[in-house]
Amino acid sequence: MKYALAVDIGGTFTDVVLICSNGKGWTDKTLTTHHNLLEGFFRAADSALNQAGITLADINDVIVHATTVVTNVLIERKGPPVALITTLGFSDVLYIRDEHRYDMFDPLIEYAPPLIPREHTWGLNERTFADGSIGTEVSTEDIEALLPELRDAGIQAIAVSLLNSYANPANEQRIRDTLQKAAPEILVSLSSDVAPQMREYERSSTAAINAYAMPIITPYFASLAAKLREGGATRDPFIMLSNGGVLGIHTAARYPVRMIESGPAAGALVASHIARRHGMDTMISFDMGGTTAKACLIQGGQPLVVGEFEVSRQYLFKPGSGMPVAVPSIDMIEIGAGGGSIARIDELGLLKVGPDSAGSNPGPACYDRGGTEACVTDADLVLGILDADNFLGGDMKLAIDKSRAAIQKLADKLDTSLDKAAYGIFSVVGESMASAARAHATDRGVNYRGLPMLAFGGAGPVHACYVAEQLNSSKVIYPPMASVLSAFGTLVTPVRLDIVRSSLMPLTDIDWDRLDSIVEAMIDEGRHATREAGVADEDAHFSLSADMRYLGQQHQVTVVFDEDPRTARDVDALRAAFETAYEKLYGVRLDDMDVEVVSWRVTAQGGTAEREVAVHLPDQPGSPKKHRQVFIDDRHMDVPVFDRGALALGQEVEGPVIVEERETTAFILPGWTLTIDESGSLIAVRN
Repeated sequence: MKYALAVDIGGTFTDVVLICSNGKGWTDKTLTTHHNLLEGFFRAADSALNQAGITLADINDVIVHATTVVTNVLIERKGPPVALITTLGFSDVLYIRDEHRYDMFDPLIEYAPPLIPREHTWGLNERTFADGSIGTEVSTEDIEALLPELRDAGIQAIAVSLLNSYANPANEQRIRDTLQKAAPEILVSLSSDVAPQMREYERSSTAAINAYAMPIITPYFASLAAKLREGGATRDPFIMLSNGGVLGIHTAARYPVRMIESGPAAGALVASHIARRHGMDTMISFDMGGTTAKACLIQGGQPLVVGEFEVSRQYLFKPGSGMPVAVPSIDMIEIGAGGGSIARIDELGLLKVGPDSAGSNPGPACYDRGGTEACVTDADLVLGILDADNFLGGDMKLAIDKSRAAIQKLADKLDTSLDKAAYGIFSVVGESMASAARAHATDRGVNYRGLPMLAFGGAGPVHACYVAEQLNSSKVIYPPMASVLSAFGTLVTPVRLDIVRSSLMPLTDIDWDRLDSIVEAMIDEGRHATREAGVADEDAHFSLSADMRYLGQQHQVTVVFDEDPRTARDVDALRAAFETAYEKLYGVRLDDMDVEVVSWRVTAQGGTAEREVAVHLPDQPGSPKKHRQVFIDDRHMDVPVFDRGALALGQEVEGPVIVEERETTAFILPGWTLTIDESGSLIAVRN
């Protein structure tokens, strides 16, 4: 028998899934230990291992880890001093940005401050031209002359981003080699390694984020690997990446910027897995945890992978207000709306929820860990949706009196009752998540109305039915292991690395020999990464795509090719593929415009990820274990409460109904009918 272990560290909870090849599975959920993330990692892992009666030495399949450590570093900005080396005269690149204003009519426009300040930025005399030729080689003496200043400033990592280095990385590599020889204790991140693409600001921002996270992630991964070995593990863990793939720990450590959406990406991947199982082409993935909520569109049975996204946005729905990250990531929208999101009264006297979160420490008031502010979980408890004595199967008792006291403060300010204030929190957070999903779908030209929804995460099943009503969805699926589904998602994720190289090529004048050189270099890089992850060469496969645009446009569209275009060398087929993708996104074609390729992309994948947990359903329909008073729409309703394990295949229950399991609670509103299918999923259908 084989055992596979997955641990997903979130902002509030750390989830663990242990799977045996015979179909058995064990799960648990523990509070995240922000002071030492590995403490929570091994506490959760030990819990699952103890349930199964095995040790780390018995894990003979894979160990996969998804973590928020990089996200936390960017949010908290408590990283060590980091430097940026640029071409002389371009030291203000992180401040000048791309000169775009995300709101043309706001005179008080704000941006997230750069991770690396001006005083830690140095310029070197060098010049690489856009065609890749070297005009001025960087001087070793100039590089070495920086060392006293770098050491005086306590610099622990350096981002190197030189002009046009994506076309020729020689000068950046000379800087790295010189620094590693003279100061091996300083970590170096090259933009030509991390994001070898056009556009200086985006490339510099990505390299800066990568360098900022390296001093944190390097010792973190080293400690993780060491502790796993101490516990008897015989192999290093895989790390979940933002693009929906896993990689070996050593490759992942060089590119922490690829891990920003680590956990959410796993959730989106397993959502596509479930969508295909249910025969659904399109679905909304809804993942609500303790700190954030994430929505992702599944189309064609797959989530969309984009080549760039933003972090630390000043305004949620305003692209350009954050820091760009030019690495592949699953396309999703994430907002500060989770079980720990704090409710407050704004300056206009209106009720607001989030984005601030109480996290795991102190957590919502009901955690009784020192928190005094009303959070979403407090509202769910006061409304009667959650059972104070059955949270985490009764292992974590909730203090309902603390929740009532916290919400009563808001009720007094709003001049309303305790129950109405709690329902206000419940509805406001639901509206916030629905608004985010609407904006996300509309921006991508997708009609969200009526799309089925997959609900998971610790708080997702509690709120999904309400959110679905706001989106006019008619079906909500609550899968087995819903609360820890992102952790399970890492176990059904293949090894994957997305590689990109910028090289402008008009379709009318493609240099096929140069394209061969570029693509083969990317394939070699991908093969090295898959080998490190234990994938045999014959099991690795590679797909090609390109970022294309009409000549003269600023933004491009990513076009995925069914076959390698180098085989047929058919320019007309390339144009047709681009125009099909362009028209789908924008609704028009510009037949009189020339088309050019901006960047080429290779996706390297391999390894099997077919792991399942067997679900055993009872033969006889279950009965409610009790009834509970729940406040819904200005009135109390007597709601039946079922144990999930008691529901039989095909059993139907009319809403409202509460279905409890150890790690989460599904709340089905009136006007919905709940059934159980052969996979063990709860299916709520709107009447």
